[in-house]
Amino acid sequence: MDTPNVGLPEELASRLSMPEQHEYLRGKLSRRKVLASSFATAGVAGGIGLLAGSSGSAYAERPTGTAPLAAPRGPVKVDGRLVAPFGRHLAFGADPKTQMRISWQVPFAVKSPYVRVGLKPWELSRKIEAEVRDLHTPSLSKKLPKVEQYYLHVALDGLKPGTTYFYGVGHDGFDPASPERMATLGSFRTAPARPERFVFTAFGDQGVSYEALANDQLILGQNPSFHLHAGDICYADTTGHGKEGDRYDARVWDQFLAQTESVAKSVPWMVTTGNHDMEAWYSPNGYGGQSARWSLPENGFDAKNAPGVYSFRYGNVGVVALDANDVSYEIPANKGYTDGKQTAWLDKRLGQLRADEDIDFIVVFFHHCTYSTATHGSDGGVRDAWLPLFTRHQVDLVINGHNHVYERTDAVKGGEVGKPVPVGASTDPTRDGIVYVTAGGAGKDLYSFPAGVDDSYEGHEKDEGTILTFHWTKLRLPDPDTVQWSRVRYTGFSFLAVEVTAGSDPKLTVSALAESGERVDHFEIRRGK
Repeated sequence: MDTPNVGLPEELASRLSMPEQHEYLRGKLSRRKVLASSFATAGVAGGIGLLAGSSGSAYAERPTGTAPLAAPRGPVKVDGRLVAPFGRHLAFGADPKTQMRISWQVPFAVKSPYVRVGLKPWELSRKIEAEVRDLHTPSLSKKLPKVEQYYLHVALDGLKPGTTYFYGVGHDGFDPASPERMATLGSFRTAPARPERFVFTAFGDQGVSYEALANDQLILGQNPSFHLHAGDICYADTTGHGKEGDRYDARVWDQFLAQTESVAKSVPWMVTTGNHDMEAWYSPNGYGGQSARWSLPENGFDAKNAPGVYSFRYGNVGVVALDANDVSYEIPANKGYTDGKQTAWLDKRLGQLRADEDIDFIVVFFHHCTYSTATHGSDGGVRDAWLPLFTRHQVDLVINGHNHVYERTDAVKGGEVGKPVPVGASTDPTRDGIVYVTAGGAGKDLYSFPAGVDDSYEGHEKDEGTILTFHWTKLRLPDPDTVQWSRVRYTGFSFLAVEVTAGSDPKLTVSALAESGERVDHFEIRRGK
């Protein structure tokens, strides 16, 4: 007999908030546990006993981060010498000059996991015990197994600015400092003490695919100081709505972290949350899984409940990560979950960054599109909540995902074109307005632009004039827009590379690179004095 499906019925998913979806999943699995227990008791009473220890119900009411309930079977016993760590990924702490977070995964529970770190690969004398965050996922869809995952984290503080460190992750039986394991070592470099030239990269909507892997390798070739991932990270949840057909599969995270490791083991991979990252099983707002898998700066308004909201400063750039699920009109499962606290924090944080004389540029990234003409259109909730703040504090660049294309606006001011910014042009946010980039071509299936609207990119420019598109309203309805701000459009896999120049003439040189390595867009941002 097939395992009962404990996903959400479609008619419920369309109207339940994330906390309601979480409660439904937990409650349904709990009821299944009671039913299985009743059958087991009946079987034993009849002398059969075949259902004792049946799978799928042992973790029905277990909150994330607590000890597991009694399992039907004991944990798999594997010699630590045979267990290889994988999926290493770095992230900054609140201060990239002195803080780094190292995270990784093991396929089985291990004893005494740790990180070794030092200034030379043959001198890893410092040894730090790791924190274990385990996730227990029952079978949430037909024909999918329950999954046990073990994520390990170490916080490094008190590091020296502008310094390269070497590290290795291990556990009892697997010492990364041993000669036979030295090939597993990684390295990272902290932010410099004073601003200097650097590059960062960005995209959203990656998933697991050949195209995603190709983008990763191109990103590594840019030698970035960090990477921004604007939500919809791996697509373990296939629709982003908690529907019965989601076939949520936690194992996709294993594939994603293995795929990303070649970059993320040395380049801090700074993520925020998209609609596909709300995984209802783990916590009422769906972010329990993200909290287990990632260690991010804890300087947002509520690091525990909103892990994708934070900020950091690297050189002369202030970066702010936001959770647009909180304000989205299109996908309202988590709408309003912060009760306005995120927006209030954003206002304060942007003000602090703009008042800092050592910061030349402010970059904000989040998932849902502020301005886009592609499949999902634009999100009116983002515009209503945050556009006034971006304008007031003169944000220099906004990066979104959600639409699986590359699209870049002119400088937008008051909802209209403040200044046309053709390929290769320069713009001044203090005078012209803000450029918004949708960089959603990281690896997931591509979307399209409105019918009759052609791609327009470097070497293939085509001025469409006006484009008929739409934005989402409070009633979750698409409202038509006739716009002129769509300057560059590219239906292909791509990512963003931003070169930052400090000194007497600071600037952002923003480029979009296709999966082939071809440049499809570039422009400059220079602030007026």
